[in-house]
Amino acid sequence: MSSIAPLIGYAFVVYIGWRVLRSVLYKSPLANIPGPPSDSYLTGNTGKLFTLDSWKYQDELVARYGHLFTVSGLFNVGYTLYFLGFNDNQPSLQIKNLYTYDPRALHSIFVKDADVVYEESEMLLTSFGLYLGPGLLATLGDQHRRQRKMLNPLFSAKHLREMTPIFAQIIHKLEDAISVRVKDGPQQIDMLNWMGRTALELIGQGGLGHSFDPLTEDIADEFTDSVKAFFPVQSQLHVFVRLMLPRLVRIGPAAFRRKVVEMLPEGPAQAMLRISDALSARSEELVDEKKKALLQGDEALKQQVGEGRDIMSVLLRENMMASEEDRLSNEEVVAQVSTLVLAAMDTTSNALSRILHQLTLHPEVQQKMREELMQARDDGTGKLRDLDYDEVMELPYLDAVCRETLRVYPPVSALMRVVRKNAVLPLSTPIRGRDGTLMDGIPVTPGMRILTDIRACNTNKELWGPDAAEWKPERWLSPLPRALEEAHIPGVYSHLMTFIGGGRACIGFKFSQLEMKVVLATLIPAFNFEMTEKPIRWNAAGVMYPSVGESSKSAMPLRVTRIKV
Repeated sequence: MSSIAPLIGYAFVVYIGWRVLRSVLYKSPLANIPGPPSDSYLTGNTGKLFTLDSWKYQDELVARYGHLFTVSGLFNVGYTLYFLGFNDNQPSLQIKNLYTYDPRALHSIFVKDADVVYEESEMLLTSFGLYLGPGLLATLGDQHRRQRKMLNPLFSAKHLREMTPIFAQIIHKLEDAISVRVKDGPQQIDMLNWMGRTALELIGQGGLGHSFDPLTEDIADEFTDSVKAFFPVQSQLHVFVRLMLPRLVRIGPAAFRRKVVEMLPEGPAQAMLRISDALSARSEELVDEKKKALLQGDEALKQQVGEGRDIMSVLLRENMMASEEDRLSNEEVVAQVSTLVLAAMDTTSNALSRILHQLTLHPEVQQKMREELMQARDDGTGKLRDLDYDEVMELPYLDAVCRETLRVYPPVSALMRVVRKNAVLPLSTPIRGRDGTLMDGIPVTPGMRILTDIRACNTNKELWGPDAAEWKPERWLSPLPRALEEAHIPGVYSHLMTFIGGGRACIGFKFSQLEMKVVLATLIPAFNFEMTEKPIRWNAAGVMYPSVGESSKSAMPLRVTRIKV
C-alpha cells in the first residue's frame, strides 16, 4: 500500500504539469482579436463590466472596438477549474471572452446554432433547477422544446384578448390606491414599488388565477416576499459557490445536501433555502387547487380568480388532454409557477418604471400620449371607458413610446452564452485582427464564453442612424431605416433583441406588452407625473433598476398629481 501512494502522487504531478505545459503552448483563437487590456490580473475587465454604473465603460468599448472584441474574464477561477478538470467540456485555457452585438453573430448564437453550439451556462441552469425546479429557465433540448410547445398557445393574441378585462380590473384598483394618496394634492410616491406590486398581481391573476395583492391595502405574503427577495439574495452567494454549484449538487442525495446547508452559519445559503421552500410549497398548493377545480367542472372554475381563463388553468386543462409524449410531469407544471412569476415581475415592472421616468423627463411626450389615450377612451359622454385588446395594442403613439423605451433601455441589457462544440462564429462585416488580417468568422472552442450586448445592438448607429442612442418615440411613426431591415436582427420583437430570439426567446413578451399598455392607458389620463428634487439613477444589474442618488436601494419617487377628468 505504501508503494502505491508515491505513484499516485507522481501521477498527479505529471497530470498537473501536462495541463500547465499545454496551457503555455496553446495559442487561443481569440489572441488575434482586438480588445481592451486587462484591468487586473485576477479580475480582468469584469471589475468595470459588471458594476452598477457600467453603462459608460460598455459604451466606450463599443465605440472603440466595434461589433466584436475580446474582454478579459476572471483569471483565477477559470484557471483553477480548468486544471482540476472541473469542466465537462474540457476547454482550452481561456483568459479572454468574446463580446459582440453583431447581427449575424447573434443569429448564430440565439437561432441557427442555439442548443447545439451555444447554450446557457451550466451554472445558471443548475441554479434555476435547484431553486425553482425543471421549468423553462432550467431545461434544455427536447425537454425545453416540449414545455414551450405546451405553453406557447397560452401567450397567443387570442388568449390575451380574454386576459384584457382581468388586467383592466386590476389597474383600476391601482388607480384607486394612488388616488387615495394624492386626494389632498400632489404627493411623492415610489412608483417602482407600485409597478412591482401591480406586475405581481397581473401575473398572479392572469397567469396563475390567484390574487397576491389587493393593492388597496398592504398585506404580508410569504410567496410575494420570496419572489421579491430571490434575485437580491441569490446575488449575495459567494461567487465560488455559484461557480461550483453544478458540482456541489452532485454530492450525495438531496437530503444530505440540505442537511449540510442547514448546519452552515446563517447566511444567504440558508435564505435561498427558505425562499426555495416557500416558492415550491405555494406553487404546489396553487397547482393542486387548480386541479381540484378542474375536476369539479366549469362552475368551480368560475368561482376562482380569473374564472378559469388564467394561464395555469388552461395549461392544466390542455396538459390533461395532451398525448403521453407531450404531457408535462407534475414536477414540470409546478416549476412553471415560480418560473413565470420570477420571469415576469422584475422585467415588466422595471420597464414600466423606465417609461414613467422618461415621461417625466419629456413632459411633452407625456401630454401627447395623454391626449391620444383620452380620445381613444372617450365613450361619447365625457367619461373614459376601458379599451379592449385590439384597441390598446393599436394606439400608435402609446406603441411608439413603449417600443422606443424597450429599444434604448432593455430591462436585461446583456446575456451570456457558453460554447459547447467547435464552430465558426460568422460576422455581418469583417473585423481587422491585431496582425492586420480581415476576419469574417471567429473560431470558437468548447468553454468559451460570449457576452452578447443587447443594448448595443438596439442602439447600433450603423442600423438606426446617428441619433440611435437618443430616446425618440417619433422614429416609430415613420418607415424604419433600410439598413435596419436588411440587417435581419434575430429578435422576436420590432427589429430588437430586447426579448431575444430563437428557441429561448421570451415566451411572454406579448403578455408583457399588454401589461405595460393597459397600465399606461389607465394611469396617464388619471395622473400627471413629474420629477422630484431627488435624482434618479439607473443601475446595471441582471435586470436594470432605479435608485435615488448614490444609494443602490431600489426606489423611484415621482411627484404625482391627480388629473380632474
